[in-house]
Formats: sequence, C-alpha cells, structure tokens
Amino acid sequence: MLESSSGATRHESCLKKGEKAKTYVLDTNVLLHDPHCLFKFDDNNLVIPIETLEELDAIKMEQSSERGRNARRVHRMLRELLPDSRAMLEGVALDSGGTLSVVINKYLQGTAKVPARIASLGSILNFEKKDNRIIATALFVQENFPPPAILVTKDINMQLKARAVGLESEDYLNDKAAEEPDEQSYHRIPVSKYDLQRFASEGEFGLSEEVAKKLVLNEYVLLFTEEGKTMPARLYSEKVLRKLSVPNMLKAPGGIPIRARNLEQQFFLDALMDDSISLITCYGKAGTGKTLLSTVAAIQQIVSPNSQYDGLSISRPVIGVGKEIGFLPGSLEEKMNPWLQPYYDALEVLIPSKQPKEPQFENKRQRKNGKESPRGRDPVQKPYQKLLDTGLVEIEALCFIRGRSIARRFFILDEAQQLTPHEVKTVITRISEGSKIVLIGDPAQIDNPYVDSRSNGLVYCANRMRGQAIFAHVQLTKGERSPLAELAADLL
Repeated sequence: MLESSSGATRHESCLKKGEKAKTYVLDTNVLLHDPHCLFKFDDNNLVIPIETLEELDAIKMEQSSERGRNARRVHRMLRELLPDSRAMLEGVALDSGGTLSVVINKYLQGTAKVPARIASLGSILNFEKKDNRIIATALFVQENFPPPAILVTKDINMQLKARAVGLESEDYLNDKAAEEPDEQSYHRIPVSKYDLQRFASEGEFGLSEEVAKKLVLNEYVLLFTEEGKTMPARLYSEKVLRKLSVPNMLKAPGGIPIRARNLEQQFFLDALMDDSISLITCYGKAGTGKTLLSTVAAIQQIVSPNSQYDGLSISRPVIGVGKEIGFLPGSLEEKMNPWLQPYYDALEVLIPSKQPKEPQFENKRQRKNGKESPRGRDPVQKPYQKLLDTGLVEIEALCFIRGRSIARRFFILDEAQQLTPHEVKTVITRISEGSKIVLIGDPAQIDNPYVDSRSNGLVYCANRMRGQAIFAHVQLTKGERSPLAELAADLL
C-alpha cells in the first residue's frame, strides 16, 4: 500500500505524472454504485483509502442486498488487480492507461509530520467517523502525491465538507445523463394541410432528411398545420412516420371504459399496445396516469384470447432493490401490500366494487383486499380479486428477481427512479422472449440517497436505450387525477 511519494515505501510509486493526469480518491459509495468504475477513469490515477476497504468489509456480509453483492464484487476485482504485496506497495497500471493504488494515511498514523493546515482540521472534523477519515486521506494524497487530488463521492454532504476544507470534490458522473430530463415531451413538426390529409388517409408520411435527423426511432411527434389541424404520429423507420394505433377505449373484465385524456396519454397507450415494443420508459409526475394506463393496457391484453402474455407482474422497489421485507407479517403478497397499494387503488378504479357499502364487518380495518377477517366474518370479495387468485396478476418482490427468467409476462416496474442503473439492468435482463416490461416513475421524486435526477436507473435506461427498435419513451406532463392534485404537483 502506498504510504508516501517521498521514498517512505520500499518501491517507487507507479502514479502517473503530467499536466493532464489527475488523481481521483474513491469513496465507498462510488464502488458500491458501480464496481466497474475502476476502469472508467481513463488514464488517471485511482486511489482507494484503506478506510474504504474497511467499510466494504462490513457491507459484504449483507447477503441478500445489492450493496452486499457489489461489495463482494469489488473485493474480487481488487484481489485480481492487486495480487501480491508488491502490487499493494507500488500500485498497478490499469488497461485504461491509469493506475490503481491503496493508500494508508500516515498523518492519522502519527508517523509523519502533519502540516499545520491539516492539523487544525482535528478541531473541526471528528476523525472517528469513516467519512472524515476518507477526507483526511484525500488531503494526505493531495499533499504527498502529485498531481492534485479530487475526492469522488456520491454523498452530497461529504462533497460539501471536502470543499470546505480546501479539497476538490465531485460526483461520479460516468453513468449520469448529459442533462436533466427535457420538459418538452414531444416534437412539433409543421406540415401543409395537403400533407396532413394524405397522412390521415394513407397512414404514413415521409420526412425530409433534415427533420428526420432530429428524431430517433419510435419517437412521438405532433404534426400541425397553419390552419390549426393536428395529428399525432410515431417515427416508425428512419424517415417514415406512422399513425398511432390507439383503441377508442380500454376495459378490464367487468370494469369501466378508460380512454386517453390527452395527447401524451395517447402516445403512452400506443407504446403499451404495440407488441413490437418490448421495453417502455415513462416519466410523469403524480396524477398523470402512469399507473392506471399501464395497468388497464396490460389487463386488456392478457385476457385477450390471442394474447401473447400469460399474465401481468407488478413490482416496485421496497426503498431499494434487495432490502429485507421480513419484518412485515404474513405472506409475500401481504408483505408487499403496503408498497403496491397504488395498484390495488388502480384496480379498484378500473373494476369498481358493486357491493353495498355496509358489509358484515364491525371494523373497516378488518377488510383487506378480500381476505378473511380475523374474527371469522365472511369477507367482501373485491371484483378484481379473481385476477389475483388465478395468477393473471402477480406481485413480484424485486429482492428475489435475481436468477429468474420471466417469460410471456407483461411486467410493470413502478417507481423505477429509485433504482440504480445496475439494479435496472438486473431487472431488465430477467425478461425473456415474449415478455414486455414497462418502467414508470418521476425523476423529480427520489428518496434513494445514492441516485439523483440524472443518475437513477429510469433516466439511465431511457438514455441508453434511446433509438433502439424495441424501445419507446414517453413523458407525461399533464395531471388528470384532479385539479387539486395537478395544482399540488406543480406548486408544492
């Protein structure tokens, strides 16, 4: 392990020096977020503080979590890259052209003279905390190993503390989208009234090369004329637009008819009902219809006699993929109920109850999705319960999805913005031939501390899959739940 660049070790350091080379000190959360980040810093120096290895050692025991798997993956990679004590002492060259080193902070050991500027930080930062020790190690690297050091962390507070003590710090940017999600959900293309009439009758419209190069495959647009006539379309091939194929209404068995209420919802239904599209991502704030439309489109297709799907699978993160849910009582479905209640609400809207509102229960809390009450009373069967009992609609727990192969299912993954890019990849790679997966969420509402509006799995997937023939992306901006919900989503 490198202790200094001034000859304190037995072997000369392999750190690269030069005007363009930089030294990046990696925080633990960066390695947990992307174990392969070790190969994504080009020809720069990478330094891993010994405190990071300690934190990884504690996290590797999380057997069923993604964090635990990533910690173990990092350990295996470091063992291969640093196979012996010589490699640990000198560091190693990476195939990317950079170097990798593990560093012990001699200032904290008390074996090197501490500069006054850094010594004074002891009264500000509590070095018993691992985060502060990693900052101190980055300062040690900054003082002893040219070129200047940059701390890379996904912890915003740690970034701020590092900058406060004079250390350059930044987020891990490799898997971030280039910019925030665009507020404009579709392009508007001007055409003549004759072209629009021809498109309406023929169903196809050829674009000029100049206009076509601004669009990607399966992108939705709105054709408009000077007279105010409009018609939605989708880029079907390189330069050809096609009319949307949206049913006048969708309906679950025994339910009420559902229709698209705005143009963006028409786009979404077109993608949901198109068998040639296997992956859909959808952004939308609360009340825009993401859950309701995806659910009714899935149910109508799975109950069709000629359906290619055997059923609908629904899931959403339980805080994050892989978190334990064993503290909740009951079966897997009962444990997932609190997280999937929005889908029970959607099913209640699609197939409303027709029973009288005075059931044989002494307490409303005894009713729960048609299950028998604790006092042995006969439950009021929800109309949609048959879909659950027959397996046409299933509840999926993401923490158990690894290793599965999901065939002939319509899979809806809600709150996908809470997942990391690696977690979204884990889910999508479980989808077999004949299945369709829909990722929905709001990039502006994120509770996961390790992702943001540009680095979450939903946005990452939408950007990386853009332009693929089996992929479509839709953005819903207009709330349809109620005027109050729309106002709250915009102003609060």
